[in-house]
Amino acid sequence: MLNTSFDKLERYITKAHYRGYDPYDTLNSWIPFHLTGKWGPVLATQIQKRNPINLRPFIGIQKDYNPKGMGLFLKAYCNLYRKTREQDYLDKAKWIFDWLVNNHSRGYSGMAWGYNFPWASSSDYKKAFLPSVVVTQHVVDGIYAYYELTHDEKAGKAIISAAEYVSEDIPVTEFDTGISFAYTHQSKGACYNASLHAAEILLKSCLVQGISPDERIEQAVRFVLSMQKEDGSWYYSLDTGKNTERKQIDFHQGFVLVSLYNILKQGRFLQNEITSAITKGLKFYKNEQFFLNGRSMWRLPKKWPVDIHNQSQGIITFAMLKDYHPDYLEFAKTISKWTIDNMQDKTGYFYYRKYPLFTNKIPFVRWSQAWMMLALSELRLAK
Repeated sequence: MLNTSFDKLERYITKAHYRGYDPYDTLNSWIPFHLTGKWGPVLATQIQKRNPINLRPFIGIQKDYNPKGMGLFLKAYCNLYRKTREQDYLDKAKWIFDWLVNNHSRGYSGMAWGYNFPWASSSDYKKAFLPSVVVTQHVVDGIYAYYELTHDEKAGKAIISAAEYVSEDIPVTEFDTGISFAYTHQSKGACYNASLHAAEILLKSCLVQGISPDERIEQAVRFVLSMQKEDGSWYYSLDTGKNTERKQIDFHQGFVLVSLYNILKQGRFLQNEITSAITKGLKFYKNEQFFLNGRSMWRLPKKWPVDIHNQSQGIITFAMLKDYHPDYLEFAKTISKWTIDNMQDKTGYFYYRKYPLFTNKIPFVRWSQAWMMLALSELRLAK
């Protein structure tokens, strides 16, 4: 079932040539939402994100490449080539790698990547392709996997360049317990998964250069470990001005766990502390954020909707961290089975969200297809 599901998804993705819509791409429309004031773009984005009827073709939004999605596709193809040694997978990985190198955001201290659409919130506005450490890390993760397979000098240089973007452009907040890297060069506050993503970029650059890990990596890890709750969970971020946390628990729990695992595996410091945090965090993730049948919660304590990103991250996390408990690989398979049975279309793509009475079936390329392709590739690699 897993191989059949993956093959259907891969055929759908290649037929679309890796392009598609995104839940947050509303501001790529020809409609001048910005003329309605601060709240016009915010409301338009939020309403469209939830709309199960895809109006994008009618308001001028084009299917496009998403740099983060391309990074995820690259990592997936590298996983598949590592597993099967089929040349077609490596050829596709090379094409995506070349696209990413040729399409990074310009004007920064190093290579960096951002989303292919503007983004508006109540407190911020980010222009299209404004880079972030989150998007950049997922691209770098794919490039590093490609570098491990090919030792392509251009890939190594791209990773080192991305680390220069982090070092030179990203603000750092200092705490008694460590440091936190900002989300973008314009950001304030401390987002836990974003800071670890920045640390991962730095670590991969050190590995490519064959040098000792940057001491800031350990300091970033120490801060995130200090923010873990007694039950094993992490909230999303800390407002450093108000000293209050954003109490959001969803797939970002998986992000944090995978980042800590990668840093533990590649950095070889704070081994006992990181191992303890991962063990406790995985237990919370499995017991509190998923049902036994593999269906995820949305954001604790809310049960609905079932979001494909929660499903895919669960598969990734429990497949990659399978050695932390004998049940975790089987649970990754359980999540994948529920997801395939309930959220994969007969044409191969995966649905966005499932509600009690209806399903949003819009085929978002980054949020749904790229994450599920990576998830299924990680599961195949783990078996």
